[in-house]
Amino acid sequence: MTVSAWSQPRVAIVTGGGSGIGAAVSRRLAADGAAVAVLDLNDEWATATATAIEADGGSAIAITCDVADRTSIQSGVDETVQGLGRPTILINNAGITPFGRFLEISRESFDQVMAVNLRGTFEFCQVVIPHMIEEGWGRIVNISSSSAQTGNFGHTHYSASKAAVIGLTRSLAKEFGHKGITVNVVPPSFIETPSLHRAADDGQLGSGIDQHIPTTPVRRVGQPADIAAACAFLCRDDASYITGQVLGVNGGRVIV
Repeated sequence: MTVSAWSQPRVAIVTGGGSGIGAAVSRRLAADGAAVAVLDLNDEWATATATAIEADGGSAIAITCDVADRTSIQSGVDETVQGLGRPTILINNAGITPFGRFLEISRESFDQVMAVNLRGTFEFCQVVIPHMIEEGWGRIVNISSSSAQTGNFGHTHYSASKAAVIGLTRSLAKEFGHKGITVNVVPPSFIETPSLHRAADDGQLGSGIDQHIPTTPVRRVGQPADIAAACAFLCRDDASYITGQVLGVNGGRVIV
């Protein structure tokens, strides 16, 4: 017998939901019974994910959204409300991972990383939380990075933005817990996504991805579905006593 993750229908927003981790999270939440708004800057990717969900019998809509633009965020949430209902699940997954040596990072590059990775997460929470308050229930999962916990060569601005997301998460958890809203963070590491392959192609992973498998305790590369499973768990009704937590999904590569 299948047990629903929720006592009543839920609407989820997944940013960066068109590919990689975001697509896996979107499909997992839909499989669990949520109606999913797949938001992505790339409308073709968002449409492909939403179409796949519907082909599997789920409910989804695709919305083009730029998380670095407050107007675009508001429009995306409004479209979600009109198309599916009030969002009570928010997965802040959209992000960028530029590489650059510290002394060569420009102000423009720094500002762009912060605008997407930090401010986008902040503003999405600010727009969606009032809907959660109105419903008396909410689940927010912010996607950070293991780089936020350990630092990473060539990712100073990225690591800083993702570390700030952890602080944001813990603060929101304390402020809105009494409203029935939980806020948690998942910092992935070594997940097989397009960005991991780009890093390998750019020489950031030494001789390549396979080089790092023997140093990973579970001896494999992580999959987007691994992150999706963690997000789905944190969004369930029975995760209501878990908030302000950092759930590392990294195969044992980072233990803090």
